[in-house]
Amino acid sequence: MPKIKKVIIVEDEKDLAEMYKEKLISQGFRVNIITDSRKAMTKIKQGADMVLLDILMPGLNGFELLKKIKSDKNICEIPVVVLTNIGSESADKDRNLALSLGAVDYMVKSLNTPLDVLNKINKILSSINK
Repeated sequence: MPKIKKVIIVEDEKDLAEMYKEKLISQGFRVNIITDSRKAMTKIKQGADMVLLDILMPGLNGFELLKKIKSDKNICEIPVVVLTNIGSESADKDRNLALSLGAVDYMVKSLNTPLDVLNKINKILSSINK
């Protein structure tokens, strides 16, 4: 029997996080939502197969948290997908920064449905588990 994959959603917009959580749970994932980026490291260190990370957060912003994740040898291999509403003129700069800090992808919430996010997660996890 395949291992149930655990996804941690670091997102301060509770309704949005719940929408992603419901979609992932319906497809057999275990999901934790962390609304406080300062508490995210503790939860991620407890185990995760994937992190969905918002950029605009109270406390640490997503870029700062991404740096912390990727600099910790115990969790640096966990794939992180930046999932944000930062679009417009800063999108390319932010995408490049996220990828340079170690994110595996950068998705704009308003341009991607929960199904798009689910498909991206499945694609990334299946490429890792080959």
